[in-house]
Amino acid sequence: MIELFKEIWSTARRNKLRTSLTGFAVAWGIFMLIFLLGAGNGLINAQLQQQNRFLANSIMVWGGSTSKPYKGLREGRAVQLTDHDVEVTGTTFADNIDEVGSVLTQNGVNISFADNYVSAQNLKGVYPNDLRINKREIVAGRYVNDIDMRERRKVIVLSMTQAKELANDPLALTGKNVKVGELAFQVVGIVKDDQQMQNNESYTAYTTLKTIYGRGDKAGDMQFSIKNLVTEEENEEFNKNYRAKINMMHDAAPDDEGSIWLWNRYLDNIQMTKGIGIIRTALWVIGLFTLLSGIVGVSNIMLITVKERTREFGIRKAIGAKPWQILRLIIIESIATTAIFGYIGMLCGVVANEYMDATLGHNVIDTGLFQATMFVDPTVGLDVCIQATLVIILAGTVAGLIPAVKAARVRPIEALRAE
Repeated sequence: MIELFKEIWSTARRNKLRTSLTGFAVAWGIFMLIFLLGAGNGLINAQLQQQNRFLANSIMVWGGSTSKPYKGLREGRAVQLTDHDVEVTGTTFADNIDEVGSVLTQNGVNISFADNYVSAQNLKGVYPNDLRINKREIVAGRYVNDIDMRERRKVIVLSMTQAKELANDPLALTGKNVKVGELAFQVVGIVKDDQQMQNNESYTAYTTLKTIYGRGDKAGDMQFSIKNLVTEEENEEFNKNYRAKINMMHDAAPDDEGSIWLWNRYLDNIQMTKGIGIIRTALWVIGLFTLLSGIVGVSNIMLITVKERTREFGIRKAIGAKPWQILRLIIIESIATTAIFGYIGMLCGVVANEYMDATLGHNVIDTGLFQATMFVDPTVGLDVCIQATLVIILAGTVAGLIPAVKAARVRPIEALRAE
């Protein structure tokens, strides 16, 4: 076997340019496949990270304005959701809805503690389900609960940014009273900052805000989790029926898509999953075609090699070489070429992905209002790298097998006559 590899090495040295070009085609195919998959994964992971900021099976509903006339009423009428909409949502669609909540916002409030204050903040009145739907992370204390809602307690949950502005030890604010405008609110919790937002929002009980600021029956924006809706068709049918019901309650056309706005996150997730699947398939197709160029290169080189060495193979057979020995020589040469350069291409691809991860993978865009990561973990699993390398080795073996069989079958007398 050692002599066999020495012979292959000798052949490669005699044909340096040919071997180098073949190796480059193989290495480049592996490299581009791994690099493209890594870059694609970085973009896909960033989108998935954005998706995971909210509960997947949840829906947001907020009022809009009518886009078409209905029952003699003109288009362009503003639609505001009310407590009756919240009630109807929970009862009429109980088979598909778990928890119904709503969010009211009071803009421009000032929050102060001792000599420190933060101005122009947004105070949101929320239901307890807001914690789960918007995946808020509690750093200290707790979130708004049912007792706060029932008793209209003046409690407040601050963001970490607000807490840091108000006190040197932000976590120590829990249990203390802060002034919201001219009223005292007890800090019951602190939530982790959301880098996608400005972090100028604090939270109190929905009923508390409604009472203090006299919002009447206005419900703000509704949010609820859904159940028993699995397919895209089921979610689209639910959206249609829900829109028609709420529209009719506000004298809007059942199919008017401007009167209320629906953000069905589960439907978005389904569509996003389909899109990601298409992107992954496209990346694999492009990568495999790149691999194919390497395979074609190996095939061409092996055909040329066999043709150039026809007399050599004839002499070998004339002095007693068996057909399988000729076959083995060509196949091992093909495997060795693709394996060595395929491994080099795999290493280069892994290094390129690690470099992307160390640079673009931690690159956060700061707009001044929020931060966003456009590239997350742009890497490929080691199993994919190994599989890609094995694919091109196998393909190189098959590519070398065809000319090898032809060379093994040639008769010595015909081989010796070859030019």
